[in-house]
Amino acid sequence: MMSDDAGLRNRGRERSDVDERRNAIERMTGAKLDHISSYSFDPVSAGKNIENMIGAVQVPLGFAGPVKVNGEHAKGEFMIPLATTEGALVASVSRGMSVITSSGGANVKVFKDAMTRAPVFSVRGIDHASDVILWIGKNEKRIKDAVNGTTSHGKLVDIEPFPNGRSLFLRFSYDTGDAMGMNMVTIATEAVCRLIEKETGAVLVSASGNMCTDKKPAWINAIEGRGKSVIAEAVIPADIVKNKLHASVDSIIDVNTRKNLIGSSLAGSMGNNAHAANMAAALYIATGQDPAQVVEASLTMTTCESADGDLYISVRMPAVEVGTVGGGTRLPSQSEALNIMGCLGTGKAKKLAELVAVTVLAGELSTLGAQAAGHLGKAHKELGR
Repeated sequence: MMSDDAGLRNRGRERSDVDERRNAIERMTGAKLDHISSYSFDPVSAGKNIENMIGAVQVPLGFAGPVKVNGEHAKGEFMIPLATTEGALVASVSRGMSVITSSGGANVKVFKDAMTRAPVFSVRGIDHASDVILWIGKNEKRIKDAVNGTTSHGKLVDIEPFPNGRSLFLRFSYDTGDAMGMNMVTIATEAVCRLIEKETGAVLVSASGNMCTDKKPAWINAIEGRGKSVIAEAVIPADIVKNKLHASVDSIIDVNTRKNLIGSSLAGSMGNNAHAANMAAALYIATGQDPAQVVEASLTMTTCESADGDLYISVRMPAVEVGTVGGGTRLPSQSEALNIMGCLGTGKAKKLAELVAVTVLAGELSTLGAQAAGHLGKAHKELGR
C-alpha cells in the first residue's frame, strides 16, 4: 500500500508533468492556455481516462427539472444535470419536464440489458463455420469459465452466430452490472476467442468485427438493442397541451408523424426522433459517460397518438449505454452530477438509463410542441444566440 507521503509525491509529479506538457504546447503553438490550466481535480484521478493530459476543458452545466418519474428503478422527482453549450436546450427540456410532471409523471421501463462485442473469424468455408457454431453450442461451460476467468462482474448471456462465406461473426452479449462495460466485454471475449481458435481451427481476425455495433449507427442495435433498451411514456391531458405547450393534441401528432416518421424514412434516417441525441449528449457529458455512444442514443423512435383525446407520447431507446461505476464516472465533477440524481455507484445503472429516457422524452415533447405552435425559431432566437 502506498504511504501518504508517497501518494503526495506521486500527485505532485503528475501535476508537474501536466504543467510541463501544457507549457510545451504553449511554446510549440504560441497559444495561451490560461483556462485549460485551471481545474480542481487531482490529475492522478484522471490517469485511467486520458493520456498526455495538459489540463481540462470546462463545459457549462445546468439542470432541468424537477421531473416526476414512475419507473422500476427511478421513482420520485429528479433534477437532471445537463452539460451543453447550446442555448435553449436546458430551457426546452425543463419545459417538457414541467408538462410531464403536471400530467402525473413519466412511466419508464428497462426491457433488455446486454452489452455486446462481435469478433470476426476466418474459416475455411461454410462447413467449417457450421462446425465452429456446433462446438460453441456444445461447450457452454468451458466458454463461461473462460469469461469468468477475466471478470467477477460480467456474465455471458448469449452468443449469436452470423456466418457469411469464409467469415464467421459471433455477437457476444453480456450482463455488465453497473459498468457500461466495453472494456470488460472486450477482454472477456478475447479470452473466449483464444479458446475457440485452439479448439476449432478458426482464426480470429479482429476482436471487433463491427457487428457489435459500437459508436456507429446500425440496424442491429435498433432492432436487438445494445446496453439498456428503455421505453418511456407519458399521457398529457389536452388542456395541459393547450395551456403549457400552446398547441393541440392533433397538431403535435401531425408534426411527429410527418417529421419523425415520414420525414426520417424519406431521409433514410436510422432514428425517428426530433433531437434525442441532444439530450443524451448533454446528460452523458455531465455524468462521465462515453459521448461517442450518443450515436446509439440517436436510434430513438418517438411516437405520438391520441389517448381518448389526450396526447400519448413515448420514446423507444434501444441502445442506452451508460454506467454508474468506472470510466468517466470516477472523475469528481461527473461523480457529483451523478449524485444529483442519486445515481452514483453500484445498483444504479438501470436507474440512470431510465432517467436518460425520461430526459429524452421531455426534450422530444417540448420540441414537438414548439414546432406545432410555430415557436421553435422564436425560442432559439431568444435563448440560443
